[in-house]
Amino acid sequence: MNAEPLRGKSFPVILQHLVDHYGWEELGQRIPVNCFLIDRNMKSSLAFFRQNFWAKQKVEDLYIELVTEQ
Repeated sequence: MNAEPLRGKSFPVILQHLVDHYGWEELGQRIPVNCFLIDRNMKSSLAFFRQNFWAKQKVEDLYIELVTEQ
């Protein structure tokens, strides 16, 4: 198990992993932001997270939770 699950992972890779695992709809339930609820695509999501660190942190926390469960 990697002690630092974010190490060596770019944010687009992390986000794609979460989309593949949960899907847009469940991501929107877990982290209720418009890019998951309404405008569901990688381009708008990445633009939103570049400008909103608090939301990016929630995505990274969810990813850490997911990979440490496995």
